[in-house]
Amino acid sequence: MRKVLTTWMVLALLVSITASAQNTKKTRKLEPLRRDLEIQLALSALPPHLRDDATVYVLNPDRGFEVARKGTNGFHALVARTGDDSFRGTWPLKEYRDDILYPISFDEAGAKAQMRVFFDAAEMQAKGMPPEELKKMIQGRYKTGYYKAPDRAGVSYMLSPILRTYVSPDQNDNVATSSVPHIMHYAPNVSSGEVGAAAPTPEQLHYYSEHGHWPDTPYPFVILHGPHGYLIQFVGATEREAIAKEYEGMLSQLCKIKEVWCVPR
Repeated sequence: MRKVLTTWMVLALLVSITASAQNTKKTRKLEPLRRDLEIQLALSALPPHLRDDATVYVLNPDRGFEVARKGTNGFHALVARTGDDSFRGTWPLKEYRDDILYPISFDEAGAKAQMRVFFDAAEMQAKGMPPEELKKMIQGRYKTGYYKAPDRAGVSYMLSPILRTYVSPDQNDNVATSSVPHIMHYAPNVSSGEVGAAAPTPEQLHYYSEHGHWPDTPYPFVILHGPHGYLIQFVGATEREAIAKEYEGMLSQLCKIKEVWCVPR
């Protein structure tokens, strides 16, 4: 009898250790970026004339986003490591990735509305909430109106020369590293048809996932149809190349940290 009990105790211990290891993998803490590099990457989301006076945040993996520099012009910049696109679609968020780089900025209206999702996600992740639960919670808050739409027209700049996140988050969890500087205008409850928007074709999405940029500059298109919609416009090839040139040093540093952060050429 004692031998049987001992066997069961060993099995129970092994199951407990395995479950603990799996949960740790799902909720593991992120390795922070070097502070000066994270600030530079966050500010790269903004056009030059807004960078000096913007509020900048850095991610504390143990608590969430913290103010690194208080600004005065009403713009806010950060680098998300779990972006709002993680909560789109019905695919399960099985684990927190450690390779997402999502430089984004908001004006004052967006900071009061859209930016809250990024801050809540970072805080809950830091507290150890499992990714599946976090996705359900965020999606539930969207449905109940907990996250309000911006109270006026406004803009979110994503002009950074690097973006690593989900390619088509409404469909699946495939990720890619790309250089797609773009501008997003808040478009609450606006359909693509109403503004004559043309969503990227499957061929364009495939090219984008393979090459890290669009084969050409597509027409504006709407994402997140509903209260939190955005109208997206990509910058042209000349502007994209100029931005990449400006941040050659920063891109080189990121590429040395992780191979997947090397922007395709």
